[in-house]
Amino acid sequence: MKIKTNKNLLSPLLLSLMMLHGAPTFAEEVANPPSNLLTAAVAWKQTAAEFEALYYQGFNVARMQLDRALQAHKAGDRPLAIISDVDDTVLSSNSYWGYMINANKEFFDDAAWDRWVADNGPVATPGAVDFLSYAQSKGVEVFYVTSRDQGEKTFEYALANLRKNNLPFADDKHLTVYRDSSNKEPRQSEIAKDYDVVVMLGDNLNDFKRKYYVADVKQRNSLMTEDKEQFGRKFIIFPNPTDGHWLKAIFGDSEPPATPENRAKFKAAASTTAWQLKQ
Repeated sequence: MKIKTNKNLLSPLLLSLMMLHGAPTFAEEVANPPSNLLTAAVAWKQTAAEFEALYYQGFNVARMQLDRALQAHKAGDRPLAIISDVDDTVLSSNSYWGYMINANKEFFDDAAWDRWVADNGPVATPGAVDFLSYAQSKGVEVFYVTSRDQGEKTFEYALANLRKNNLPFADDKHLTVYRDSSNKEPRQSEIAKDYDVVVMLGDNLNDFKRKYYVADVKQRNSLMTEDKEQFGRKFIIFPNPTDGHWLKAIFGDSEPPATPENRAKFKAAASTTAWQLKQ
């Protein structure tokens, strides 16, 4: 049973104790409710049908490209393959972000993320299992390349996350985990030597090319425009408004602390192209 408390019934002694120990009073909570800069983004990820639709759309486009490649594939050609990122591409981080909002944590929390990964928190994103299983049924291999670091068991945890969600090719050959780098190009280049890579899947531009790993918003957008013909063809990108290297371009750090300075930077980024109503 949840007991409702009337602030007028709180004794002066209790109020004094709450203030002494730093706990906010009822009046203070109403006047200054806790805020999280990512609340709207997480709410969208958790509830919007459009969020799921973008995943289905991405995997549908990937399937169309795969079917075209299969039709053009001839005996003697290199085998076909798909390269995929893991987090927020084929595995969803929504429950982690739900925890972050409930705990009034902002941007990122390494310790909480590591516990969540170890507890097998990730679930498959909408359409991921169907598409990758379809690729497997056509003899097309799937290679997962991700950046994670949960210590010595990092690879073990990542493999368990994939297997728990019945994603195909969850084995040592098809999973690469970088613990000390977010540069995926070395492994991607190795795969491309032996396979014809049909599509690459990711939620972050850096999942496709290392050149996007820059700490400048305008430069990152300019680099993306150079490759605009690749999106929906070779590169299939999925929505992620909560984390990624787009944050690095704003803050210079992919996992920025929730400082007043960073709050100001976030507001400035949101109002960069704002227009003003005439008085």
